[in-house]
Amino acid sequence: MYPESFGTNPLYPRSDDFKVIYKDETNGLGVMTYRSFEPGDLIAEFNGEIVTEMTQHTLQIEPGRHINDLYFVGYFLHSCDPNVHLEMNSKQVFAISAIRRGDFLYMDYAQTEDQLFRQFPCSCGATLCRGWITGRKELPDESNPLYQEAMRYRKAVA
Repeated sequence: MYPESFGTNPLYPRSDDFKVIYKDETNGLGVMTYRSFEPGDLIAEFNGEIVTEMTQHTLQIEPGRHINDLYFVGYFLHSCDPNVHLEMNSKQVFAISAIRRGDFLYMDYAQTEDQLFRQFPCSCGATLCRGWITGRKELPDESNPLYQEAMRYRKAVA
C-alpha cells in the first residue's frame, strides 16, 4: 500500500488488508478493511510527508504541522461515532469498536483537526450525529447555506 520509499515497517497497512475504494457519491473515497479487529486492537501504523499546508487529506499532528498520507489515513471517512482512534504522536491507528471485514474505517475529524480544510454537512447517521462537521476549535459557518439546510433537516427529524 505504501511506496517503498516509506520503508518496510511490518505494521504499515498492506494492500491485502486495506484498500482505498470509492464508497458512494456523498462520501467519495474511503479505506475498507479486509480484516476484522476488536476494540483496543492496533490496526496499523501510518506514515506520510510532514507538511505545513493543510489540505483536504492531511491530518494535523500539532498546530502548523500536518501529515500528508494519500495511501491510508488521509482517506479515512468521518463519523460522529467513529470505529478508529488515531494516536498522532506514535502514528498508530486503534480500533475503538468492533470492525468487521468489509467495513470502512471511520474517524471523527474533530479528533485531530483544530480547523478543517472546509466544513461540511455530516451524513454519518450516528445517533449523536452533530449534523455539521468542524474542527475542534472552530465554530460552524452559520452563513453557509449547506449549514442552514443541515440544521433544518436535523430539526425536522428530531
